[in-house]
Parts: sequence; structure tokens; C-alpha cells
Amino acid sequence: MSQLDKLINELCPDGVEYVKLSDISSYSKIRISIDKLSKNNYISVENLLPDKAGKINATSVPRECNCIYYPVDTILIGNIRPYLRKIWISDCEGGTNGDVLPIMIKDKNKMIPKFLFYILSSENFFYYDIKHSKGAKMPRGDKTAIMNFFVPVPPLEVQRETIRILDEYSEKVTALKHELEKELDLRKKQYSYYRDMLLTFGDDVEWKTLGEIAEVTDYVANGSFASLKENVTYKHNPDYAVLIRTVDFSTKFDSEKMIYIDEKAYNFLEKSRLFGGEIIINNIGAGVGNSFICPNLEIKMCLAPNAVMLKTDNNKFYFYWLNSKYGKIALSKIISKSAMPKFNKTGLRSILIPVPPIEEQERIVKILDRFDTLCNDLTSGIPAEISARQKQYEYYRDKLLTFKILLN
Repeated sequence: MSQLDKLINELCPDGVEYVKLSDISSYSKIRISIDKLSKNNYISVENLLPDKAGKINATSVPRECNCIYYPVDTILIGNIRPYLRKIWISDCEGGTNGDVLPIMIKDKNKMIPKFLFYILSSENFFYYDIKHSKGAKMPRGDKTAIMNFFVPVPPLEVQRETIRILDEYSEKVTALKHELEKELDLRKKQYSYYRDMLLTFGDDVEWKTLGEIAEVTDYVANGSFASLKENVTYKHNPDYAVLIRTVDFSTKFDSEKMIYIDEKAYNFLEKSRLFGGEIIINNIGAGVGNSFICPNLEIKMCLAPNAVMLKTDNNKFYFYWLNSKYGKIALSKIISKSAMPKFNKTGLRSILIPVPPIEEQERIVKILDRFDTLCNDLTSGIPAEISARQKQYEYYRDKLLTFKILLN
């Protein structure tokens, strides 16, 4: 029998009293002067992190605002879009605004703030909060309904032991998460190191401009993109063609970020059709220079604006080279330094590219494919492991915070 079980059997064998949140806490109504606020202690809903991950410092402090004061050990809950599950228990005093609910304990001899924080971090509470929220586009929690949420009030000794167990388990989950993230970062660095080493060439190989070895195509419709708007649909229908918008990608393809168009629009785009396997490079705006390999999907595809398509006799090899440090350096030299960074086909064609024998290209591709597979397995596996541990922790936490109800 655990220490917690012993305490429950000794101190509350018949159950625990459940009371409304309003019986043990209240919203802060005290105001704080703006000159006492900083980026560290001003809390807005924007700097509360989703999924109960705490908070980050604010990017700015309001110059004119009747801010609400919160003391140490106040539980702050984001009241906009409750499904984001934003919650933090304060380790300092400060101020917040009307989009955050500052909940203060009335009597700490009856309820320990950290214990209430764990209760209000539970899925039971957030399910209740979401259920009673109001509004469709930007739902808000119902402040009155929240105060009607029932919480257990076990003896203080039980609360302290529960907190100790959950703190210890939380620290283990956090430590494991950091270890897994370090492992992933290490593997990525190893991959980048070996990729760049394999793709280091000197005068022993032939060098040509990209224009000499590749077919370079950009968006070449016989008219403006705006003229296609009447043909655009956002329904995922296999009978429709698709525009790949590279502005939405980094180096990975995401089929959920495509614009679907009809056959008429697809034929209109004619020369920018994709068949799978081509190198696609974002050539303007955010992520300029990022590239990915066009997937082989059973759907008709064509190139959208903000993208350049490359076809070579070995797309995979040149994709790897363009993503190496050497490729990034070469691309950086042709990208404009304006507010909207971009490059054009002429600049891209001028880049000098190594052209080793095809056998050497294939050897390098095979090695990097194996590294890429390993890195992708880790990239998908580590977040899954972290998620599993987090769910395990939440299940364990919610179970610990569920007590037999004391019947009067």
C-alpha cells in the first residue's frame, strides 16, 4: 500500500467532500499599476502556452490598461478558445487582462494552490470548460459556469502527498522529453554532418551551371493566377487537379496544404504539370530556398505561383546537394535582400553544381536515403513517444485526483 493510500484510509476512509470552485476560490478583482508590470510578469492569453505548457514572457506591456492584479500562487487560465488548454500557476506577482482568468485560493489552510492547479489542469475540468464555453468563431469560457465546477477537498496531508507524487512524475516526464529531444537533435546533426561530407567536391569532379544540367520551370500559365479563382475548390476530390503551393512547405510535403482545381484550370496551366519526383523550390517570401521532392500521388498536379520546378537526370542527388550547406550558400547568393526575398530562374540557372559520375551519385543517394529514413523514423517516433508518456501522465494524474465522494 502506498503512502497516499495509507493517508486516505486513515484520514478520509468514507470519502472526500466536493465543493463548488467558488466556495474555495475567487477571481481577482484587484487592480495593479502599469509601472509595476514587465514582460516577465504581464500575462496575456497570447503568452500562455497551449496544452498546459506554462507561459513565456510577453513581447510587450500595455501602456494604458486597467490591469488585474495576481499574487504568487494564482492559477491563470486562458479564457479565449478553452480547447487550447492554457493554464499556469504564478511564481511571482503581476498583472493580466480580461482574456485571462486569475483564480485565487480563499483559504490556503483548506486548499493548497498547487493541488487546485493540478485539478484545473485535468481533462475533466477542460472538458467542462469547453462544454460551457460560448461563441463559435472565438469561444470564451463562461466565468460563472467555471465557478460552479465541483472540486474535491481532501485533507491537507492527502493534498501534499498527491502534489509530491505528481511533481515527481511530471519531472520524470519532462526529463525524458528533454533526453528524447536531445537524441533527435544529435541524430539530425549527425545526418547533416555526413550529408555535407558526402557532398563535398573539389576540382576532381566536373562543375556545371544548374541551367546546363536541369530543366528549370516556374509558374507558366497563359494568364494570371487570379483568373483561376473561379475554378478553385477546397474539396479533396480525386477527380480534381491540384496546385502545389510551396510557400506552405519547408522540406516536407503535406497533402493537406494543396489547392484543388478542376480539369479546366489544370489544362490552363499546361506547361507546369507535375508527374512526381521533380525538385520543387520555393522562390519567394517565407521559406525562400526551401525545397522538396514532388511526391508520386495518384492525382493530377501542377505548379503554383511562388515555386520553381527542376528536372535533372538524378533529381534525388541534386535535391540532397541543394539542401546541403553548399547548396544553401549557393542559393543565398541569388536571393534578393529586399523585404520580400526572392530569386528568379536566371539566377537559379547560374548556380554552379558538381556533376560527379552517375555511379558516385547513386552511391551517395543510397547512403543519404538510409540516413533520411532513420532521421524520419526518429522524427515521427520521438514525438509519438513523448505524446504517449504525456497521456500516461495525464491518465495517472486524473486518477490520483479522483476521490470517492463523501455522502452526507
